[in-house]
Amino acid sequence: MSDLESISSAYQTLFSMIEAVEPRVAAATRQELTDQRNSLKLIASENYASLPVLATMGTWMSDKYAEGTVGHRFYAGCQNVDTVESVAAEHARELFGAEYAYVQPHSGIDANLTAYWAILAHKIESPALAEFGVKGVADLSEADWENLRRRFGEQRLLGMSLDAGGHLTHGFRPNVSGKMFHQRSYGTNPETQLLDYDALAAQAREFKPLVIVAGYSAYPRRVNFAKMREIADEVGAVLMVDMAHFAGLVAGKVFTGDEDPVPHADVVTTTTHKSLRGPRGGMILATGEYAPSVDRGCPLVLGGPLANVMAAKAVALAEARTSAFQTYAQNVADNAKALAEGLLNRDATLVTGGTDNHLVLLDVRNFGLTGRQAESALLDAGIVTNRNAVPNDPNGAWYTTGVRLGTPALTSRGFTTSDMDAVADMIVSVLKATTPATTAAGKPGKAKYDLTDDARDASQAEAQRLLDLHPLYPGLEL
Repeated sequence: MSDLESISSAYQTLFSMIEAVEPRVAAATRQELTDQRNSLKLIASENYASLPVLATMGTWMSDKYAEGTVGHRFYAGCQNVDTVESVAAEHARELFGAEYAYVQPHSGIDANLTAYWAILAHKIESPALAEFGVKGVADLSEADWENLRRRFGEQRLLGMSLDAGGHLTHGFRPNVSGKMFHQRSYGTNPETQLLDYDALAAQAREFKPLVIVAGYSAYPRRVNFAKMREIADEVGAVLMVDMAHFAGLVAGKVFTGDEDPVPHADVVTTTTHKSLRGPRGGMILATGEYAPSVDRGCPLVLGGPLANVMAAKAVALAEARTSAFQTYAQNVADNAKALAEGLLNRDATLVTGGTDNHLVLLDVRNFGLTGRQAESALLDAGIVTNRNAVPNDPNGAWYTTGVRLGTPALTSRGFTTSDMDAVADMIVSVLKATTPATTAAGKPGKAKYDLTDDARDASQAEAQRLLDLHPLYPGLEL
């Protein structure tokens, strides 16, 4: 029996066990594989984990409680959890050149919240405890405790605005980060839609934040983190970078020098999926100065770490340390550039006029559509995307005026630059064949749309042609 036949047989046995207990879950999971195989996944925050990574998550490591840190757990019998967490942290440090790595966060949001509280603990709590003449918060008087809580609640954060490409955890008001801090947002130049470092520096001087957050989820350009470091140093701020989206490009050495955040930031957060191609989860990298505070993530913010996911992170990070991953990361960037050029050649409008990372932000106003209409029409045509706000978006964060496109997932399937040009042609053809539909009251709607059958069918056929050339998990049959 070949390796692929053995893998298929193992998965078939696994699904038989699941089906015997809850067939609806088995059916939905099988259908998810079918759906992913049969659609062009252009969601920038999604990817395909390898079979070794997926297999690592489905083990009895899931059954173990392990609050605490390596060698300092609040439960007995954690020696094997210590091993997988240590291996994951070792790979992370070596891969990114970081002094310290914390692999317990369950998600990118958890990583950001842990980082914020660690920064507050390091910059506010520790000096305050020394001032109060005590060793820990348990020794504080009620008056001192009230004073400390007040200090925690009076700190300032400066992060990228949501419509400029930032993330909701960078101080967006409905998110807890916008409630933790006195918050302001920096945007982009109205003309170029690019980061304006001089304007950002002036804003930082006036606002004097404790934390400046760099990084993005929908900004299609690279960031000069050396300049961000200079701005933070000038105002005495902590520089935190959220590289959840582009961690794979850092790991793959596509972003180096001033574009690599790790040598310049005090704290770096990331997810382990997206362009890093691992399991769904989060991670924090930090200088040694911040390590003790970050290590308090549990019980400061997190519950017990998920040992099975930490083990899968270790496997994914080991994969990312290979030359093959560096080739993959470069292909992600090359494919994004090809997609952008293909769209521009067909008279589409792109935020910033292009890309030099892994994502493209398409402004759909010249098609007469909202982002929601465009997203839905593309989905009907076999292309999975997500709507996204553009700078100064007139339609707001729900309907939006943009569609975000990313190349990590299709690159994992082996798509090439010529394939991405074909994808660009499909996208433009579908959007040209889509028109807004009116509401029941006869007014133009922001959600309803009409897509011609011919355009839908042609796009679905072309999508299937490309997908057949680059099968997902080839040889795996369920």
